[in-house]
Amino acid sequence: MPLLLLKELPRFECLLEAAQRYPDLHPESTEAFLHLLRTTDLVFAADSRLLSQHQLSPGRFTVLMQLNRHPDLPETPATLADAAGVTRATMTGLLDTLEKDGLVRRSPAPSDRRLTLIQLTEAGTALMNRVIPEYFRNVAAMMAPLSPEERAQLVGLLQKIERNLPPSVD
Repeated sequence: MPLLLLKELPRFECLLEAAQRYPDLHPESTEAFLHLLRTTDLVFAADSRLLSQHQLSPGRFTVLMQLNRHPDLPETPATLADAAGVTRATMTGLLDTLEKDGLVRRSPAPSDRRLTLIQLTEAGTALMNRVIPEYFRNVAAMMAPLSPEERAQLVGLLQKIERNLPPSVD
């Protein structure tokens, strides 16, 4: 679901008028924020379109990327959930569908059979070997309009915003 449910962004003049009614509205901040939301929506949509061509959702892709970092080291569902920033119940659902599709395998831990370990299957590894190069070509194409200096500046600016956000409640 999009973050910004506006077909067109308001003109700056409209933000100036709104600031007359709402003194806490800072037109420049609001304009930047709306552009950030719009760009986030467009990037997420482009990302989702690419992944859907491979029958992947962003959540499923995140799990596969986590497992692909160290394909020979199995992970626990709890570790994957923490790394993805989702609940354990959400991770269970993602793992259920990935296992059903033959992309991951669940197995008991040799040292503690109560503990489940998750690992990519050969099919999961093969899928990631096809998707990852295409995914990063897509990322590079999205970022191509920016110079290396502008990309570094963008990262710095976004990190500055992140540091100013209130702590999330997990």
